[in-house]
Amino acid sequence: IGLDNIENADQLSEIAPTVLFTYGELSYLDQIVEIGKVVNKEEEAVAWVEEFQTEAQTVGEEIKAVIGEDATVTVAENFEKQMYIFGDNWARGTEILYQEMGLNMPETVKENALDAGYYAISEEVLGDYIGDYLILSLAATDPETSFLDAEWFQNIPAVQNNQVFVADAETFYFNDSLSLDYQLDFFEESFLAE
Repeated sequence: IGLDNIENADQLSEIAPTVLFTYGELSYLDQIVEIGKVVNKEEEAVAWVEEFQTEAQTVGEEIKAVIGEDATVTVAENFEKQMYIFGDNWARGTEILYQEMGLNMPETVKENALDAGYYAISEEVLGDYIGDYLILSLAATDPETSFLDAEWFQNIPAVQNNQVFVADAETFYFNDSLSLDYQLDFFEESFLAE
């Protein structure tokens, strides 16, 4: 089971049955149910999805009670000296924040990343896309984080207000059930920390 862009899919299918999904063709939760069907665990997958949605929506209401109904949240990632901002369906926890919790993204993010899923920007204009809160995904394998000390970054209001939550990119790349559970816990702990 994998995505249809994997290399050697033909060779893998000669070794064992393969099921490949096109990323984004199904919603992230429908894909979990479809994988459940493939492995004869549809009932368990449906139950997990229902429980996850309930928990994410509950946590979302708790977060909104703390940060306010109108607060905006941006998800960004630095990768090989390029900054990306994300819409509501490109993993990195975006499905949880925007779809399940109903949190708001800034207008500049909606305009540029909502339809495409993500949008590449130069680091120096990141502040134009940052809402009240920033989820910043950083990869341990990418040592380029000097922008964190740059004056332009330090002048972003979310940074000055200590409303930046740094996530480990390797745990935020995906939207499978294990990753989603981890991301939900991360958001709950980050936004609701005492």
